[in-house]
Amino acid sequence: MAEFQDLEAQDGVRMPWNVFPGTKQESTQCVVPVSAIYTPLKPFPNIQILPYSPLRCRSCRSILNPFCIVDYVAKIWICPFCFQRNHFPPHYALISEENLPAELFAQYTTIEYETPTEKTAFPPVFLFVVDTCIIEEELMCLKNSLSQAIDLLPDNSLVGFITFGTYVHVQELGFGLIPKTYVFKGSKEISKDQILEHMNFFAKRSTPSTGVIAGVRDGLSSKSISRFLVPASECEFALNSVLEELQKDPWPVPADQRATRCTSTALSVATSLLGACVPGSGARIVALIGGPSTEGPGSIVSKNLSEPIRSHKDLDKDSAPYYNKAVKFYEGLSKQLVNQGHVLDLFACALDQVGVAELKVAVERTGGLVVLAERFGHSVFKDSLRRVFQSSGYELDFSFNGIFEVSCSKDVKVQGILGPCASLEKKGPLCSETVVGQGSTSTWKMCGIDKATSLCLVFEIVKKETPESIGPPTNDQFYLQLLTYYQHNSGQMRLRATTLARRWVAGPGSIQELISGFDQEAAAAVMARIVSFKMESEADFDPIRWLDRSLIRLCSRFGDYQKDSPSSFSLSPRFSIFPQFMFHLRRSQFVQVFNNSPDETAYFRMILNRENVAKSVVMIQPSLISYSFHSGPEPVLLDVAAVTTDGILLLDAYFTVVVFHGMTIAQWRKAGYQNKKEHEAFSQLLRAPRDDAEAILKERFPVPRLVICDQHGSQARFLLAKLNPSATYDSSSAQQGGDIIFTDDVNFEVFLDHLQRLAVQQ
Repeated sequence: MAEFQDLEAQDGVRMPWNVFPGTKQESTQCVVPVSAIYTPLKPFPNIQILPYSPLRCRSCRSILNPFCIVDYVAKIWICPFCFQRNHFPPHYALISEENLPAELFAQYTTIEYETPTEKTAFPPVFLFVVDTCIIEEELMCLKNSLSQAIDLLPDNSLVGFITFGTYVHVQELGFGLIPKTYVFKGSKEISKDQILEHMNFFAKRSTPSTGVIAGVRDGLSSKSISRFLVPASECEFALNSVLEELQKDPWPVPADQRATRCTSTALSVATSLLGACVPGSGARIVALIGGPSTEGPGSIVSKNLSEPIRSHKDLDKDSAPYYNKAVKFYEGLSKQLVNQGHVLDLFACALDQVGVAELKVAVERTGGLVVLAERFGHSVFKDSLRRVFQSSGYELDFSFNGIFEVSCSKDVKVQGILGPCASLEKKGPLCSETVVGQGSTSTWKMCGIDKATSLCLVFEIVKKETPESIGPPTNDQFYLQLLTYYQHNSGQMRLRATTLARRWVAGPGSIQELISGFDQEAAAAVMARIVSFKMESEADFDPIRWLDRSLIRLCSRFGDYQKDSPSSFSLSPRFSIFPQFMFHLRRSQFVQVFNNSPDETAYFRMILNRENVAKSVVMIQPSLISYSFHSGPEPVLLDVAAVTTDGILLLDAYFTVVVFHGMTIAQWRKAGYQNKKEHEAFSQLLRAPRDDAEAILKERFPVPRLVICDQHGSQARFLLAKLNPSATYDSSSAQQGGDIIFTDDVNFEVFLDHLQRLAVQQ
């Protein structure tokens, strides 16, 4: 995939089809939709940042780019999207073929504009919302992690603090020496107006008669705002005092009941508080939740312990009484957050479910981060929280208030985006009637966006079959422009523009050209996002059947075979790994929900929906590296045959990283051979996979779970569950000293046989 990785390194884009099918009918036959996975803020070492405003087409508003036709004598440029002729303004008077502005250079298909005049008024805001219905030990771990995170905050950032349990406590950090708290009842729905009234925002003057949006511009004094949101450099003492005195929720919990936890009310208060104080500025609510919500409009279960928390089976049967009401509440909350331009980040740490499945809509539409761990003392939580705020080494580079816009040549429409954004419902000629994900618009809001955020755009080819569609080679170009307007973490407003050109192909000879432009890794990532979306949005959807039928149709169209002869079937190298990706996708946590809770499934899908192609592929088909005395580290097939007694395996399954010792290696390690001088080679062999695992943990967010296990040990399941079961309990193919998998699942060989047999049938 090297050439497609080069395209990604230049523009941050990967497409399943780099040559486009020329008609609606041909695009339908291609099975994998015409789509693109785009990382809007991917860091480029040599990106040009221009200190002036972009030049826009007066008809379609697209931006001057290297694909425009320029008349240097008449000082006119022709837009490649709508063919409108535009005059250059006076400050472009000196342009010529030898004196080009940066945006017309062929290599600058991605460029950034920085408008010096536009500086935002507010620094970034972090509002911590902390659950206190947790045991003392957990609370201690949480307090330690929080104090470390607060120390890492930029000095100019504003900080607020809310705790919740049976009641919601809003801490007034700017009050001075005496700590002061505003308390709200957890079972009540509280509006923004009530918050303004109860928290004395208009104590010394009458409340404005018209509906208050709030913020400084609506008459709210900066003094009243600074009571709740204080610069990090000034509130260290006050915050540490609050943290030190933070106690477990004092209200008694009967032995047969769950704690009264009003998560939804606390998040609603936090949202309204930010809406009152800093509307339209870059702000994040950092929610740290340690158990299920049992009080308020977003509760997911009753307080009675005899009632279990909803499972996938309950959701399928529609027998989860709290689910729909909670999702509806969080949909309303997500609209409020998107209107304000604020982000909801979720850190869920509990052995039980906390309601990630319900919260998903609010976190995803605002572009928030999500981390799921078993407890607040776990390294997954501690390292991930630290990584969010640390400014050196790994940096997420938060940007805020993004607006994402798409322009394309005619004959193509946008069905929608699968990823962390919200539709602004700006309808136009570009919008397809078929909606996938966030659709019915050509403009999206991205409240929170970082350098890793990736969006999946799904297109529809609307060109009908006509004699001209094959046409002369002059009109076979297709253009796409992706614009991201965002607030850089320096406070500056910037606009990044990426303009792409691709070719149409149509007619009898087009199959070979389509094959040559097929990116199987990008196709697998797109199919994973689409199947996850369909599982959530379509009732009675059968994901395995849909994936199998899609794969059969794709192989039938692009495979090389004689009719009804499975042995003659072969695939071009461009397609050869795709069936393998689909085999592992069918078995992945995105499709197989058995043994996962709704919270875990929602978490896996949220991460998939925001990651780039390379990381998505690791989630679908984990990488496996073998270490042994006979050879250096080498990649091996994701198959049970890779297990040997005298080798070590390193599995990177994205969410978990497994170091697996063969039986002999484990026995030697337990005997302590690695500590003896004469066994230095064994010591190095043990160290190598650990070092590689640590390197993976260092560069990834959320931080994966590290599992170190031995063959036949209980935790070996983390590896065996991901392997192709080529040797099972009822097969005779297990190699000497190897392993078998206790499963009735088909192995890849059988899967491929069936695929070949079905693909060659007419």
